[in-house]
Amino acid sequence: MARIAFLGAGSTVFAKNVLGDCILTPEIPDLSIALHDIDPARLDDSKRMIETIARNAGRKVPVTATLDRRAALQGADFVVNAIQVGGYEPCTVTDFEVPKKYGLRQTIADTLGIGGIFRTLRTLPVMEEFARDVAEICPDALFINYSNPMAMLTGYLQRFTPVKAVGLCHSVQVCASGLLHTFRMDEHIPDCRWTIAGINHQAWLLEIRDRDGKDLYPEIKRRAAAYREGREEYEGRWDLVRHEMMRRFGYYITESSEHTSEYVPYFIKSRYPELIERFSIPLDEYPRRCVNQIAEWKRVRAELVEGRSAHLLVHEMSHEFAASIVRAMATDVPYRVHGNVLNAGLIANLPSNACVEVPCLVDRNGIQPCVVGDLPEQCAALNRTSINVQLLTLEAATKRKKELVYMAAMLDPHTAAELSIDDIVALCDDLFAAHGSWIPKYE
Repeated sequence: MARIAFLGAGSTVFAKNVLGDCILTPEIPDLSIALHDIDPARLDDSKRMIETIARNAGRKVPVTATLDRRAALQGADFVVNAIQVGGYEPCTVTDFEVPKKYGLRQTIADTLGIGGIFRTLRTLPVMEEFARDVAEICPDALFINYSNPMAMLTGYLQRFTPVKAVGLCHSVQVCASGLLHTFRMDEHIPDCRWTIAGINHQAWLLEIRDRDGKDLYPEIKRRAAAYREGREEYEGRWDLVRHEMMRRFGYYITESSEHTSEYVPYFIKSRYPELIERFSIPLDEYPRRCVNQIAEWKRVRAELVEGRSAHLLVHEMSHEFAASIVRAMATDVPYRVHGNVLNAGLIANLPSNACVEVPCLVDRNGIQPCVVGDLPEQCAALNRTSINVQLLTLEAATKRKKELVYMAAMLDPHTAAELSIDDIVALCDDLFAAHGSWIPKYE
């Protein structure tokens, strides 16, 4: 039996990918799904969508939908979380527009930076409620977190609650293959071997080899230099930040350039506006995506959900790890994933209380993280600048202390590179005021 409770089922993309993958995995026995959301319209849309995918896949999967979270958790073996507290409006708009008044620009603002900090402050109270309910109703369930900020929210569950939790992203799965494809080395994609470890959205491709064990990094870096110098043409224009980070720090980063550019102090700088064009940095990228996704869902909703083209709604397996975890735990057939877990010595030169992204073996015993050892020191150093912000934000959110929020923002690499201490404090105060009741009272 595999019963999945999906919290935040109105997140249609994640619901389709995660649950669609599970439906298309016949090794998952007696699959049943309980959907929960606070938006009844989106909840009903997702129920119809998942039922249609199952029907078109020729599989009978009981699907229930409820506004009652505790009812959804009854009997759950797996709890999948994909909530976004405050949505695009008003909260995401606030995270972008208020900092702009101080000259602080962002691209995604869901992981680090001032946007990531305040996204944590408004999301963590909801996660506290989730954790209490899971601990009471389905204490043996595995909590699979997809919500950002991944490291902060998953780290909270792992450090401060009894819930068994793992955080899943989808950048690791396509990192090596995407890099090889960029530089027209596709012949190595099927059989290449790679090692990745670090923190979410800033994990490092530590090693990449061909089927015979030959190191592919030298050729990758040769082609990257040729592209940079205009001697060869490749498809990497949109990922120039990642390539520059590889050039300067020696290793490729798992997450995209639009993410990476706001985790470090080198690229989004009001003093050097030419860097935005030089590195093709898409400022305000996440709000644009939100607007486009909302418009696209409105366009296709009537056809795909209301039934006029329901026969066209099929699902193809995604790169998400969730279905593979459910299958491995249900069948005891081991599978390797990359999960966000509490460090506890897995990466020796990162803090033990950090949430890290490392290889994990999954079988009937659940998630079993693998020891990585030391990262190259420059990689660990960059990770630690992000971890500083994550740990202080968690301390601030659990203690409800404004002064700790200020400190977290002061330590953020991008924010500190752009603003003075006084402006950082003022910005935080403005964001508290703008978010209003979305964030609990801080002293």
